[in-house]
Amino acid sequence: MSLAKNIEFLRNMPKLQGLNAWQGLGPGLSRGIRGPLVETEGFGTNPGDLRMFSFAPEELRSHPALVVVLHGCGQTAAGYDLGTGWSTLAKHYGFALLMPEQRATNNAHGCFNWFNPEDTKRGQGEALSIRQMIARMASQHRIDKHRIFVTGLSAGGAMTSVMLATYPEVFAAGAIIAGLPYGVAANVREALNGMMQSRSRPPGDLGNLVRTASKHRGPWPRVSIWHGSADRTVNPANADEIIKQWLDVHELPSDPMSEGMVDGYPRQIWWNPDGETIVESYSITDMAHGTPLGKAENDERYGKEGAFLIEAGISSSYHIANFFGLTAGIHQPEKLAKAAARAAAESPSARLIPLASPVSPPALDLNKVLRPRAASKPPSTPPAKPKAKRGGGLDVGAVITRALTAAGLMK
Repeated sequence: MSLAKNIEFLRNMPKLQGLNAWQGLGPGLSRGIRGPLVETEGFGTNPGDLRMFSFAPEELRSHPALVVVLHGCGQTAAGYDLGTGWSTLAKHYGFALLMPEQRATNNAHGCFNWFNPEDTKRGQGEALSIRQMIARMASQHRIDKHRIFVTGLSAGGAMTSVMLATYPEVFAAGAIIAGLPYGVAANVREALNGMMQSRSRPPGDLGNLVRTASKHRGPWPRVSIWHGSADRTVNPANADEIIKQWLDVHELPSDPMSEGMVDGYPRQIWWNPDGETIVESYSITDMAHGTPLGKAENDERYGKEGAFLIEAGISSSYHIANFFGLTAGIHQPEKLAKAAARAAAESPSARLIPLASPVSPPALDLNKVLRPRAASKPPSTPPAKPKAKRGGGLDVGAVITRALTAAGLMK
C-alpha cells in the first residue's frame, strides 16, 4: 500500500481510532497475560481515557522512586512488563512502577496518540491523564518527587518524548526506545513521514519545540536514547534527531564527549560541567524494531522475548534503570534486616561486640572518572600519592579494631 493510500485510509477512519502510525505491525503480546500489575480507577478526570496499572513491591523503600513505562503499539501494560522485566527490577531495587495502557476506543491498534495535538499538549488529553496517574502514585506511595522517571517503546517512546517536553519539571530523566522527537508530527501525514524518512531539522528548531511546550526554564530532564540500526518501522535517523533536540535544550555540543562499547554496542555520552551524564545514546547494531533484551551486569536476565521484544545480548531495562540511578545497591527487605538483628541479639558472641549500623560508601559515577583524557607526556617523576579526603572512605580494619578494644577483647 502506498504512502498516499495509507494516509487516505487513516484519514477516513472516525475520530482517527484506527490510526496505527506503525502500519504493518501485527498484534503484540496477548491481552490474556496476567502479572503483578494492579489497575486503579478514578485517579482523576482522565481526559485521555487511559487505563492506569501500577506495581509497588511488598518491601518498598522509604520515599521510593517511580518509573513510568509506556508500551508500544499492539501491546498491553502487563505484556510489556512481562517482556521487559520492569516489575522484577522494581522488586529487586525497591521502587514503584506505573504502566499506563491505551484503550482500543482511543486507538484501534493500542498506540498512544503521540501525534495528536489534543493528546500531546500540557494539560490536555493523554499527557494529562498520565500526569494525573503520577500524582496518584506520588500521594499513595510517598514518592520522592526528585526521582520520577519515564521510558517507553515505539509509540510509547514517542509519548515519552511528549511527557518529557510537556512536564519537564516532573521528570528527573527519561529513556526513549525506537521513538521520535517531540513535536515533529501534528497529523497523520507528518507522523508517517517522520517515521519513514525523519527529515533532518536544525538543532535550534528541535530544541524550541521542547522549550515552547511549557513555561519551564530548567533544569531539564536527562535523556537516554535507544534505537536498532536495522529498524524498518521507525527510521533510526529519529534517534539522531532526538539527540539533537535534547543537546540543544541542555546547551551541549553536538560532538560526543565520550564514546565506547557496552555489551558490544556503541554508546555515546554527553555530560555537564559537574561530570553528570546528561544525554546518552545506544545504537543496537543490526537490531530491528523493538526493545533490546539480554543479561544485565549482575548476570541476571530481565524480561522475556516476544513481539518487538528482541534478544540482543544487552538488557536495556537494566541499563536504563542504572541511568536513572536505581541500581546503586540491592534492596534488602526490612523484614530480613529485622530478622538479622534479632538473631544477632540472641547470639552469645553478639553481646561481646558493640552493634553498629551498616555504612554504605558513596556511590561512584563511572561517567565522572572515565572521561577521555587529553594526551600528555608522562611525568618525569612519579606523582606523589594523594592524601585520602576526609570522609571519602571507610577504614573497616580500624573500625573493627576500635570495636574489639572497646569490648575488652583487644589491647
